[in-house]
Parts: sequence; C-alpha cells; structure tokens
Amino acid sequence: MLDQLGREINYLRISVTDRCNLRCRYCMPPEGISLKEHRDILSFEEIEKVVRIGAELGITKIRLTGGEPLIRRNLADLVYAISRIDGIDDVAITTNGILFPGLAAELKEAGLKRVNISLDTLQKDRYHYITRGGDITAAFNALETALAEGLEPVKVNTVLINGFNDDEILDFCRLAFERPLHIRFIEFMPVGEIKYWHCKSIIKNSDVFDIISKHYVLKPGKISRGSGPAKYFVLDGGRGSVGFISPMSNHFCSECNRLRLTADGKLRACLYGGKERDLKEALRNNLPDEEIRRIFVETVLSKPERHTMGDKPWGTRDRKMYQIGG
Repeated sequence: MLDQLGREINYLRISVTDRCNLRCRYCMPPEGISLKEHRDILSFEEIEKVVRIGAELGITKIRLTGGEPLIRRNLADLVYAISRIDGIDDVAITTNGILFPGLAAELKEAGLKRVNISLDTLQKDRYHYITRGGDITAAFNALETALAEGLEPVKVNTVLINGFNDDEILDFCRLAFERPLHIRFIEFMPVGEIKYWHCKSIIKNSDVFDIISKHYVLKPGKISRGSGPAKYFVLDGGRGSVGFISPMSNHFCSECNRLRLTADGKLRACLYGGKERDLKEALRNNLPDEEIRRIFVETVLSKPERHTMGDKPWGTRDRKMYQIGG
C-alpha cells in the first residue's frame, strides 16, 4: 500500500487493551482510567481477520501494544494466529515487562519474534515513583528473560524527561555497553497525561547525543530487525547500541510506514492525528472483506504529510497514548 506521498505502509500496530498494571505519571491519571467493557474491544478473532486482510494489502509487520498488552488473557493464542497468516513475517510486542518473564517462553513458541521493554529509569525508588508503585526488579528480569529466550534485538524504550531522568543518560549507555541491549531515547511527547507534560520537559536528542559523545565513541549502525524510526549508534567496544527517536525536534514522518488499530477497533493513520475509521462496526455487522479493504485504503490515503505536535498550543487530546496504543 502506498499513501499519497508514496510512503509504503506495511506496519500495523495493534492495541489489544487500554488497561495497564502500572500508573505512569506522564501517561495516566492517579485514579486510573475509565475502562472499556470487554465487549467494547476487538476479539482475537476480529483482530485476526483485520490482520489477514491487511496482509493481503501489504502489511508484513505487526506489533502488539496496550495499555499493557500482557494483561490481555491468552495473548499467546493471538500471537500464534497472526504469526501464521501468509505475508506476516514479524510479530513483536511492546511491554512494561512486569508480566513478561512468566509468559516469554509461551509467546516465543507461539511465534513472537521481538520485544521492546519500556524502562524510563534504572533507579528503584524513581521507578516506584514514576509508575506509582511498580517494582523495577520485574522490569530487569524481563530484560534478562528476553535475552535468554533469544528475542533479539531486545530494545529498551526510554522516555527522557528534563529534570526527572536526564541524569541517567550515561547509566543507560553503560547498560548498552555491557549488555547486548539497544537503548532508544525517545523525546517526551504530549500524548499522555497532559497535566504532567510541559514543553520545558523535552530534551532534544541532539543534546543527548552530545552528552554521550563526550564519554563514548559513537559509530552509525543498524540492528538486525525492526529498526523503525530510531537512528542507531554502536558504542565502540560495547555489546549494544543507543538509538534516538526524535518526534519533536526532528520528526521522521517522511519515513512513516505504519497504521494503528485501537483496542476498540478504530484504524488510525497517525498517532497524533485525530482522524480514525471504525473497523469494529464493519466487523460486527458482518460486512464483506471488501469493506474492510476499503477502510484500510481510505485510511492509508488520508495519512497526513506530518504530525502537528508542537505546531499549536497544548491542550487535552481526545485520545491518549494508552487509548491509541504505544
């Protein structure tokens, strides 16, 4: 599938739930969120059908997200089903890692290829604070489990926030130097709990690069699978790498190849764009496959040239990241 700018769209990120077992301060309010009923979210069978039709149109990569995707029961069944669809050659997951060690072997056997683990700090007390009660030991165990299961490359998603965890930049680099991990520094975006966000919270990745360069020799590099929007650099002499995802200071929209499917069945062409099309209604009304294809094509053709984060004053968004899919 090509959009109007000639970008090939072959990547579908699927949120399987809006629920999460953490309450990260920049993502969710302290009281949690108004949860959708189970009947309001897509079933595994409905997701499988969407993926099958998407694959017929050119989708090759699937990433399962949330909320926290691993709190969706029997997720390995979904991984098994979609990994065996003709045309799908990569099934990955993004998780906070809390539940991952107990499910990793089952997920890999089902067909999971890769895992990204979200980790914004390496300090126990700070992790407990930012997640409102999370245990960092579980996240560390998830990293080791992913490496032991061979779900490589194992990526670590780190959202840098000025005045909160920017003093840990070199600590994360040391982790990548000593372990075969790929740390991805992500600029803070206004797609979560807006009250927590401020433009002064952003640390430009160009500044992060300069900080790291004073301590490590960085050589441009690539990872074996799923490089995505990150620009990767090998730490000379080390085992892993660091990557930079810069949606605020240097957006990568010209290279965007993805669509997003929300847990309640809305197909979106852009994380920050407000337009979405209802696949759930088409699925539940048993409309023919051609209708699903039409919605896919219309969504692709509506994909904007670029996102508008930073162009307008900040305000409340209709959809937060946990509702769209991380």
